[in-house]
Amino acid sequence: MKQKLNTVLCAFLLLCSTAFGSGFQINEHGARAMAMGGAFTAAALDPSILYFNNAGITQMSGFKLMMGSTLIAPSSTFRGISPKVNETKMESQLFTPIHFYATYQITDELYAGLGFNNPFGLGTKWPSAWDGRFVSLEIAVETFNLNPVIAYKISDNLSVGVGLQYAFGNVLINKDVKIPSAYLGETIANVDMKGDATSAMGFTAGLMYKADCNLNFGVNYRSEVQFDFTGTAASTGGSALAASSLPNGDITATLTTPQQLVVGVSYQYNDKLLLSTDFQWVGWSSYDTLRVDFTSSKTSTSAPRMYENNYAMRFGANYQYSDDLDLSAGLLYDKNPVKDQFVDATLPDADRLGFSIGAGYKVMDNLSVDVSYLFLRMFERTITNSMVSSVTYDPQIKEPFNGTYNSTANLFSLSLSYNL
Repeated sequence: MKQKLNTVLCAFLLLCSTAFGSGFQINEHGARAMAMGGAFTAAALDPSILYFNNAGITQMSGFKLMMGSTLIAPSSTFRGISPKVNETKMESQLFTPIHFYATYQITDELYAGLGFNNPFGLGTKWPSAWDGRFVSLEIAVETFNLNPVIAYKISDNLSVGVGLQYAFGNVLINKDVKIPSAYLGETIANVDMKGDATSAMGFTAGLMYKADCNLNFGVNYRSEVQFDFTGTAASTGGSALAASSLPNGDITATLTTPQQLVVGVSYQYNDKLLLSTDFQWVGWSSYDTLRVDFTSSKTSTSAPRMYENNYAMRFGANYQYSDDLDLSAGLLYDKNPVKDQFVDATLPDADRLGFSIGAGYKVMDNLSVDVSYLFLRMFERTITNSMVSSVTYDPQIKEPFNGTYNSTANLFSLSLSYNL
């Protein structure tokens, strides 16, 4: 019975494996790029092009540095369906992913660069007594990505680039578990899972083609990155008998971030106005199962990840108002990869629409500052066919966690650029 219960509970815990869903994917890696809705793959306007298209660093002459951060303030509410119609607001949190880029022109044709940022992150935290505490109380994800790149200018019109992704990160999952009298007597326990991953590897590749003096095409590819997490599972509360049957001890798990392909076009409409657009494809469907191994018991369990490939469309404009001041605006639409029946409160995902604005100012000849703001509105999502159950003791008994999610996010970004 103990092994059966432990396996069932752990399998349910794995429903929190949406930690690497699109809601946790961060696409804001530079203030000017964010101001343009992220439509930056064919717009090499500053060193952040290293992330958006590493071939574009061939348009960065000399030695350039860029660093900054984005402040992300998400908000979400959940309203249950009759008879549980309570509305719960997610607790306020702030996240500050960073970005750093350095580009260097080695020769007229050869360029090198180094980037460091947080491509996945964020989290959610719900009140301790809310209706969904058996689905999720808290989840936090943080990843770091070091990205050395090299690019070669084949001709004045064509450049290619390749890069290495070296990543590491950590994850925390916390929730309550309910065990009814049919097994061990009515009891509620809390389960906390923490893990760290090092030495995750991947690669990037890019292409930039200048069709004429006004029209640019860009292509960027980012490979999957596999994170091998090691950590612990700890259970507290409940009866002593229940505690002996809950997950405890060392664990290992593998989580994979998806491959991405982005195609972009930019057009210099006149000497002041640049227009750009990106189409981003994300291959979420390639990762369909999450497996967790328990070291002490030498057992393992797995859960399906029912994701679909998704896409995003981005549109941006940059206007050179004067020699020292430029203005930007953007629009984006991002389709989520999670089917209705698998949406849960870890970070409730939905299709989203974003509007952004920003400005850049040249403080002196070699120093400039960019600021931007992005508002994200997730479409209201009502779930009536949930396969996420708050019953954790028997896979045959379903208590669907249906309801309506409403989410928004406000993002503020600051970048400093320095030319040596």
